[in-house]
Amino acid sequence: MMFRLRVSLPDRPGALGQVARVLGTLGADILQVTVLEREGGRAVDDFTVSWPGVTDTGSIGDRLSAVPGLNVEAAWPTREIPGCTPDYDLLRHVAADPGRAFVTLVDAAPGLVGAGWAVTVRSGTGEVVHRSWQAPETLEGPMDAATWGGAEGTAWTAPPRPAVLCSGGHHLMSLPIPGADLHLVLARDAAFHRAELDRVVRVVEIVAIVGR
Repeated sequence: MMFRLRVSLPDRPGALGQVARVLGTLGADILQVTVLEREGGRAVDDFTVSWPGVTDTGSIGDRLSAVPGLNVEAAWPTREIPGCTPDYDLLRHVAADPGRAFVTLVDAAPGLVGAGWAVTVRSGTGEVVHRSWQAPETLEGPMDAATWGGAEGTAWTAPPRPAVLCSGGHHLMSLPIPGADLHLVLARDAAFHRAELDRVVRVVEIVAIVGR
């Protein structure tokens, strides 16, 4: 199985090597490492690993407890292909067929951040316009009033600015598509990092220009 592991660890020489050694002793093959942030003496890194057999994501933290100061922030299955360039591939397909820019965006956006699915919704109504494989037909359910600016239990409403939050049992990333009256929404089982949000914002801005 392939997993994404998000870990927080002391930002000091050798810490990353300790994680790699422990993963190696557990039989995991490290396919990719992405540094998300370095501040306050700690670093947050994403490891994409191939894990032998089937494992419970809840037990991964216990297996990595041998590394001093390490915290496993999240672990989730992924279908990403390490070493590929999903940003460039997405933009290349959009440039080749601008008329399908937003359909292409929805189909390819999950691969940018290891999301489970993506949709575009009509701003203000939450109507699903485009959907990727496994995406729901509609986005409905309880909302957090403080985050979304709505009342508990009302219909799903996209926030006006790029945001990461949790609703209906999913961690969501929501981004308005400039000039299109649409929002791109991505979902997965683990929280999104602000570095991932910034990455998708830049891609969406380019797609919006090409797709006008």
